[in-house]
Amino acid sequence: MPIVKFIKENKEIEVPVGANLRREAIKAGVNLNQGVLGYCQGMFKYANCHGLGLCGTCAVLIPKGMENTNAMTRREWLKLKSPVPVGDPLPGMAYLNHEGKMRLACQVKVNGDMEVESGPAVDLFGENFFS
Repeated sequence: MPIVKFIKENKEIEVPVGANLRREAIKAGVNLNQGVLGYCQGMFKYANCHGLGLCGTCAVLIPKGMENTNAMTRREWLKLKSPVPVGDPLPGMAYLNHEGKMRLACQVKVNGDMEVESGPAVDLFGENFFS
């Protein structure tokens, strides 16, 4: 069974192959609905889209093990990569300098070992911001 390591929470859990990352995190007591830079995370723990891929508050960084996930869904692409605002005032801002490593936990299927960072920081001064 795959092992998912939550970096900030310093927690490791075993999950069945094909399990939904958000659901398994909830079972383990890990709040992935951090929102933007951790602001209002207490509220987002309850006020979220409940895994439909609409709110974007469960955006996570997967520094290791991205190859062990399913392909990015259309909803994730709209939320993380779309140049047109789709429900967020700042679409894709958390994605800066994390290209290829950001996902919505509610849309991720775990197919192997991975490391997950909840509430990744926005890097406004990285090389990709002004390009």
